[in-house]
Amino acid sequence: MKLGFLTACLPGWSLEEIASWASDRGYEALEVAAWPALGDRPFTASHIDVTRLHGGELDRVREITDRYGLTISSLAFYDNNLHPDADERAAVNAHVRACIDAAAALGVPTVGTFIGRDWTRPVRENLADAEEIFKPIVDHAGESGVKVVIENCVMEGWHPDGYPGNLAYSPELWEWMFAQGLYLNYDPSHLMWMGIDPVEALRPYVDHVAHAQAKDIELFADRRNRFGWPGRAVVREDPWDVGWWRYRVPGLGQVDWVRVIDVLYEGGFDGVLSVEHEDPQWGGTDDKILTGLEIAYRTLRPHVVA
Repeated sequence: MKLGFLTACLPGWSLEEIASWASDRGYEALEVAAWPALGDRPFTASHIDVTRLHGGELDRVREITDRYGLTISSLAFYDNNLHPDADERAAVNAHVRACIDAAAALGVPTVGTFIGRDWTRPVRENLADAEEIFKPIVDHAGESGVKVVIENCVMEGWHPDGYPGNLAYSPELWEWMFAQGLYLNYDPSHLMWMGIDPVEALRPYVDHVAHAQAKDIELFADRRNRFGWPGRAVVREDPWDVGWWRYRVPGLGQVDWVRVIDVLYEGGFDGVLSVEHEDPQWGGTDDKILTGLEIAYRTLRPHVVA
């Protein structure tokens, strides 16, 4: 197993700057942000432009990773493949295919995205749509030697009432995903606020985990007693402000990383555990973000042996 991080936490840095810092600090892999450059969107970045990855650009990316002794574990484009707007949905689907082509050209084993959801329609209808949408994507990925991994993030901020906006949040939905030829980018933090044991949920499915993310979470039970599971309802100016939990870097939350990593090893996982830094306490400035990544490294390094 190798230890890496998702580059989206440093949207203003170049890929080379990130690679240099990561190598100096002992990280071994990068999950590289590959969103299209559409402006300042939260939790996104464009460290590889997959629409321009040919010729000299392809050589440039390879030279950077070779020089700093890093591997690229995945190309990350987490967006709504079931968006209710047909044009937006088509653009997202097309960019996933572009990421697959780029991953194949670079020898990157996975591309990460979301199932998403059309929040105007029931889950059953969404899943039927998803089977049609993902079949050509999965077929294209298979022909290219790339696995499409779905993160089990709830994406509650996409739904107008704070309900799940990404239909990949439970083991029941994982089994449906696997039947479509999709793989799991496992993140324990989301399971904890959903009331699912992240260790026991993981145990039967390790052989379907092609990539894993390390994000922690801090739960406030007294606030949940006020807001309930879906979170703030009367005043919720920020759609992502549930009000009774917050993400943390590994080591500052309540995920039992010793047990999680042990189950990954026991199940034969030999991929990359990638820190996803969305901790508001260690965000806002580059210095704080880097400190958060160092805290995560110190927490996870004793348990992750390459």
